[in-house]
Amino acid sequence: MTESPILIVEDEVKLATLVNDYLLQANFQCHHIDHGDLVIDWLKQNPVSLVILDVMLPGKDGLTLCKEIRQFSDVPIFMVTARVDEIDRLLGLELGADDYICKPFSPRELVARVRSLFRRLNTNQQASQLQKIKLDPQRQQIKVDDVLCDLTHVEFQLLATMCKEPGRIYSRDQLMDNMYNDNRIVSDRTIDSHIKKLRKRLTDYFPNYEFIHSVYGAGYRYDLIEKNSE
Repeated sequence: MTESPILIVEDEVKLATLVNDYLLQANFQCHHIDHGDLVIDWLKQNPVSLVILDVMLPGKDGLTLCKEIRQFSDVPIFMVTARVDEIDRLLGLELGADDYICKPFSPRELVARVRSLFRRLNTNQQASQLQKIKLDPQRQQIKVDDVLCDLTHVEFQLLATMCKEPGRIYSRDQLMDNMYNDNRIVSDRTIDSHIKKLRKRLTDYFPNYEFIHSVYGAGYRYDLIEKNSE
């Protein structure tokens, strides 16, 4: 469901294994770290889609880690705590956490909360991206940062299809079905050729952005990324 793994930071090995197993069943990939001192260096070297972060850890505690992570990353953080007092909950959120859950918890509930968090973040991402890029079907144009770009009919259809759901992976067959409704036979190479031309046109007009990303063995996805912001 996500391209990067979920990092589970939990010193209780049995609990971490249980959470890992449930997330794997839900098609999430995971990595486990059991000591707070190891988290920051690992995160700086490895992309993740989410950090499930226990508050009570050997070495650096979860709240300290949450604050340090926010100094260099906006990765979603899901706090896990055995403390029930409201101050710790609020402190975790004020430090930049996106959600929390209290021990003891059901692994099924955690998976449901993780899915809900990803849906919410994806909705926010889509809204943000759609505000940045403007599509004009009548003129077959797109506009980004007040720069207009004219596209061919096929190029516009390709981009408009993927823009409907930023981050979603579209197979070549799905792109064909959205572009051609007359049941014509179109090869994968035709789609790849159109994507190549569309990328070049977008790069010529918007050199500071990347729009379309290849996903090996799966297809393509639209994700508006500013190059100089990375």
